Amino acid sequence: MTPTFSSRARCLLPVAVAAILLLAACNHGRHRVLEVAYVSAPQAGLRDQVAAMYNRVGNVKNGERVEVLEREKRFARVRTDSGIEGWIEQRYLVDQKTFDALQKLTQDNQNDPVQAPGALRNETNLHVSPGRETEHLYQLASGAKVAILKRATADKQSATLPPPKPAAKPATKSAAKAQAASLLEDWLLVRDDQGRVGWVLARMVDVDLPLDIAQYAEGQRFVAFFVLDQMPDNDKGVQKQVPEYLCILTDPHDGLPYDFDQVRVFTWNARKHRYETAYREHGLDGILPVTVTKENFDREGTLPVFILRVKDDAGNVSERKYKLNTPMVRRVLAPGEVPSKPARKRRG
Repeated sequence: MTPTFSSRARCLLPVAVAAILLLAACNHGRHRVLEVAYVSAPQAGLRDQVAAMYNRVGNVKNGERVEVLEREKRFARVRTDSGIEGWIEQRYLVDQKTFDALQKLTQDNQNDPVQAPGALRNETNLHVSPGRETEHLYQLASGAKVAILKRATADKQSATLPPPKPAAKPATKSAAKAQAASLLEDWLLVRDDQGRVGWVLARMVDVDLPLDIAQYAEGQRFVAFFVLDQMPDNDKGVQKQVPEYLCILTDPHDGLPYDFDQVRVFTWNARKHRYETAYREHGLDGILPVTVTKENFDREGTLPVFILRVKDDAGNVSERKYKLNTPMVRRVLAPGEVPSKPARKRRG
């Protein structure tokens, strides 16, 4: 009896299904995603093969998410969200852990008070933590504007170099500063104009100071500054509002055990049309952030207030509150607080 079409189809059906399953398995193996990665270079090309001669099949940009499909020596074959596949050098990729760490750093510090605006001197990487050998993902362009949030220190030594020999204990504080500067360097936690937060090498950031107060540096480094109040001024018939500033400064050395050791308040003399120093304090072991706000003081009304965080000899951090009633700056003591003696300038 001659087999009918339907009976032959039933016989061939298992073979067809097996072939389809085998093909699917092969395709699945070929396109299996090993992991997710992110592009850490400003821009990188995707090539069609790992060879001296290749064609560029696409481009990826900084922070872009890709799927890693295959690895071969120093290259990885990736697939972009738009479906483009190609080979890229693995040094241009960071893993999901690094991306998540930067996301958490951004989330944890998104609402931190800005200590000063800054501008980058060169192209600079946003690191997960202070240190040249730490992971980074985003790269900011030269001249990019950032908000400075905090400061930290990290060892200058690269992880690939042997540790330095132990140094003798310095005889003076000046020698201690010099020794610290030789071993440590400053890092700043910054937020860029896209809201991303990360650590950058401090020497790559210029504090964006108003020229009117930058001239009063007196050889010191501006760490932060804040507008405390606005004062009216009428100069030759021109009415304007002039800002009064709280300035946070330190000695121009990296690696110090405090973020700042000096504060100055500049108020405006409307009669002489110039800034004057209304308050100056030295010898502080100050820690960022500094907080600026306003508070009501009954008869004096609502006044600008700033709060400094200062360490004592035991390393305990306490807050000191000050008020500005132009041109006078006064300490505001908490209930039961005993006024301390004015701090003295450190001597070497």
